Amino acid sequence: MAGSTTKTVYDIFQSMEQGPAPASSTATAQAWLDHHSRALGLFIDGKFVCPADRQRRSLVDCKGGNVCTTVCAVEDDISQCASSAVNGFKAWSSQTCYQRAQVLLKLVSILGLHNKCVSELCELCEASCSPSTLVRLLQYYSSWAQLRDTLITNWKPLGVVAVVVSDDCSLYSLFLKVLPALAMGNSVIVVPGQYTAPPVLLLAQLFTGAGLPAGALNVLTGGDVSLGANVAQNPSISYVTYSGNKQDAVMLCKATAGMGIPISVSPCIGATCPFIIFDSADIDSAVDGAIEAAFRKKKEAHWVLCVQENVLDSVVSRLRLRMERMKCVGLRSDEDRVLVDAAVHEAQQQGATLIQSCSAPPSGAQYPPTVVCGTAPASPCVVSPAPGPLLPVLTFRSYTEAVTLGNHSPHGQAASIWTEDLTLAQETAKNLSVGSVWVNSHSVWDPCLPVAGHKDSGTCTDGGQEGMYQFLRPSSSLSPPLPRSSPLPMDYTKFGTGASPVIIPDDSVSAPKSYLQFVGGKTCKSVSGCSIPVQPPEGDGVLAYCPDGGRKDIRNAVEAAIKVQPGWMKKSPSARAQSLYSVAKGLEAKRRDVAASVHIQTGLSVVEAEKEVELSITRLSDWAAYCDKIQGGSLPMPQSGCALSVPEALGVIGVVLPDNNPLLSMVTLLGAAVATGNAVVMVPSQKYPLPALSFIQVLQASDLPAGLVNVISGSRDQLTVALANHSVIKAIWYWGSAEGCQYLQYTCTSPLKTLCLFCQKDKEGKDWTQSHPSLLENLWRNAVQWKSVWIPTA
Repeated sequence: MAGSTTKTVYDIFQSMEQGPAPASSTATAQAWLDHHSRALGLFIDGKFVCPADRQRRSLVDCKGGNVCTTVCAVEDDISQCASSAVNGFKAWSSQTCYQRAQVLLKLVSILGLHNKCVSELCELCEASCSPSTLVRLLQYYSSWAQLRDTLITNWKPLGVVAVVVSDDCSLYSLFLKVLPALAMGNSVIVVPGQYTAPPVLLLAQLFTGAGLPAGALNVLTGGDVSLGANVAQNPSISYVTYSGNKQDAVMLCKATAGMGIPISVSPCIGATCPFIIFDSADIDSAVDGAIEAAFRKKKEAHWVLCVQENVLDSVVSRLRLRMERMKCVGLRSDEDRVLVDAAVHEAQQQGATLIQSCSAPPSGAQYPPTVVCGTAPASPCVVSPAPGPLLPVLTFRSYTEAVTLGNHSPHGQAASIWTEDLTLAQETAKNLSVGSVWVNSHSVWDPCLPVAGHKDSGTCTDGGQEGMYQFLRPSSSLSPPLPRSSPLPMDYTKFGTGASPVIIPDDSVSAPKSYLQFVGGKTCKSVSGCSIPVQPPEGDGVLAYCPDGGRKDIRNAVEAAIKVQPGWMKKSPSARAQSLYSVAKGLEAKRRDVAASVHIQTGLSVVEAEKEVELSITRLSDWAAYCDKIQGGSLPMPQSGCALSVPEALGVIGVVLPDNNPLLSMVTLLGAAVATGNAVVMVPSQKYPLPALSFIQVLQASDLPAGLVNVISGSRDQLTVALANHSVIKAIWYWGSAEGCQYLQYTCTSPLKTLCLFCQKDKEGKDWTQSHPSLLENLWRNAVQWKSVWIPTA
């Protein structure tokens, strides 16, 4: 029609102009904010509390307009909130599983009534999380609330749980912690980030309307993540879990060190994740997926595109085609624009070429989607990418190189694999050190999938049945929990450097017996060439001498362990079981010698020492039988396809052994580590080292691979420092002093280590002779990390 100005569908898609929003599009969210005068308070004891004399923090939208202000909580607010949470826990945990499940299910219908307000408020605060996603979370965890006492026996709720997130954390990641904590019967104190605070306050109000007891869910807003550390100081808090960026995670760990509270972190923001395209992939779908993953306006991960060399030209040409006329992506601030410009300029100086959808504007918090070709694995834009729409491209020739590139990053959050060869996909997924793997897809999230960070990407598991155990404790504890107290005044640089017991050169030892340590399958002296005296139970005289191990001994033990651990992990569970049975048989053969060492060292009667040896043989047999009994499995997904949850070994575990039942506790912890595929470096009890050193004879006679189990004796504090500062060690199980626990919490942050800490005092601690169904399961869960693999179908 001549002179017509009507645009065709083609014209609209070419320009992608955004039409004006309806006048009432944010009316519901705006009405809720106006009802609170755009000055949101704290949510304590089931109602909003708005102290008049508090500082406030302003939240602005993407256009610079004021959304609302939130209160910065202070110590009085924390005390009031903690008191409310304790009462809320009593009321919430006293309800039956059915009653708790019904409250969570009722929230589903309430969200249906208020989904417009929730979605609009999330959009207004740039905390995108659709009501349908929250509904799925509620449905999943209401079922687990119903079945807690049926399927999760011998476990009970922790009490008051603090959930802390950083400003850049998503609302989904926050509620992936809040809802399972509530489902298991805990009360929760939420410390949200700046952008998630308004939606969380709204949802807390809706939760109370659904019948959640007052105090079961409280919300404290504040200036930064330091509020989480202040909350942790309150003695009513039983557990702190964090999700967000690594910098705030490290600060929270250091700030809470010595408070005697367990803390787990999920640094889900800013990780570098591989996007691997094999030559057997559907290239068009893979390129579409890469663009969708890498160039989102708000993304939690930085993607690195790894392409097989023989399809690189095809991938690059399709990238150019797909990126034509793509608009610039908004950045959070002008500072981010400076970082992006610097990263691109440095990459070009190193020889990289760019593919951009359009020219970059001269200034402003926007930047065009950019593919950086020709980068090296050590390039800064790969190792420490800038916060912008950048996609570095690396190439590989073989499957082995692809896995090496995928594991190059210190992070282990997720990976996306693109190939039509299912065998290749499964083998690649198995060998990548990441917590989530998506085959021919990316960023698929569902609450039934466990989300666990490997390497430097976390110390806990969220989602799935596995993620609920962080909010439970076994009915039978290994040892008294860490004592709640104020942090001790410590100089962390001097811990473990104090005067050791009397050290005697080996060539002057004339004691009744001189023991050796065990490294790489061989007995040896310490690198220092010195020994320390071991006193008898009465404390007078010298019973024997043991090596005085140090940092170099730990280094040698870890080098031996890391060589053998990958092969041991790949052995079948039945093969690992047979090796553990051989250890049990070896202990049976040496029972008299080992019992004598227990009797002489601890002062137990001969009968009691023999009983401990008998229990140790039984415990090793239990772990041998456990090897192939608990594994992951297939998960029911709401979408087409299948998903797998797979428990994997942590790697090398450092164990500082307790004083109680020195033989039985040692074989219990050794069995837990080895049965799950780990290698172990053990530090015997400084007070009672001889049973562990006598057990070396049993290890020598077993068919465990050389280097899988290493025993280093010496000063506990000195060896603890060596374990904490070794980057290869993935986890530390520690029985020792309050100072040692505080040192480990403060130090084991870069890289992150999984910690199991117990403060033992004289004549206190776990009686390891008692057996409880949750004992082995708790140890087993501490010795594995979870991986989820999502495989879609047509």
